Amino acid sequence: MTKLLTDDALTQALADLPQWRHDPERKALHRQIVLKDFGQALGLMVEIGLVAQQLNHHPEWANVYNRLDIWLTTHDVGGISLRDTDLAVRIDRIVARN
Repeated sequence: MTKLLTDDALTQALADLPQWRHDPERKALHRQIVLKDFGQALGLMVEIGLVAQQLNHHPEWANVYNRLDIWLTTHDVGGISLRDTDLAVRIDRIVARN
């Protein structure tokens, strides 16, 4: 069963995920990625979307031209869980390859 991260676990997760920040209003991890253009942003969304689908854990996101904002939260527990931090790590790996 997925559990909400404790405050200490969230602090440690954020230390391990320097590109992400805590968005307390949305009870989520947030990362903004700026790319060269819309095509790159769209391609990145597709690549992340395929991984998210495999994990059955889907991000909330917004795209404006070359900018992609991603929020990760686990609605079932009302906040951030290990499912979110795991997907954040995978997203960071995808971004590093692009």
